[in-house]
Amino acid sequence: MSNGTSAGTGEGIYGFAPQDKQGNAKSLEDYRGQVLLIVNTASKCGFTPQFAGLEAVYEKFKEQGFTILGFPCNQFGGQDPGSNDEIQEFCQLNYGVSFPMFGKIDVNGGDADPLFAHLKQAAPGALGSQRIKWNFTKFLINREGQVVKRYAPTTKPEAIAADIQGLL
Repeated sequence: MSNGTSAGTGEGIYGFAPQDKQGNAKSLEDYRGQVLLIVNTASKCGFTPQFAGLEAVYEKFKEQGFTILGFPCNQFGGQDPGSNDEIQEFCQLNYGVSFPMFGKIDVNGGDADPLFAHLKQAAPGALGSQRIKWNFTKFLINREGQVVKRYAPTTKPEAIAADIQGLL
């Protein structure tokens, strides 16, 4: 699904270029020096209300060099079936999302976006699993582009605020 490039370990996430919502490669180099929270999202999921919490955390810290990168994913229960434009509109109208949303991707399997393959390897889940179990899995990235921590879908964005602040 993505033509992202792979990154060397020294580069962290900056060598990746996932597709934006228009289908163009967007280099993560553009976010160098920022603290990032990378999230696989869905519009029709039990965790979808987390968009409000994500936006609140984004608003709280964005002036300090923090951003959230949202990646819609339809791999879990078909919970994000819309087009990139429909997903973006839903997020803006229902939750006021102003942080960057990328194009829809796969996070597991043979077509998994290379960025998410890297994130899963850098921060395995419970019992060392590299699979993403559901929508709204979150990865915290430091200013050097290194994965600091992985959070379960059930972890509310507000609960991550102290970790974010600690990296700013």
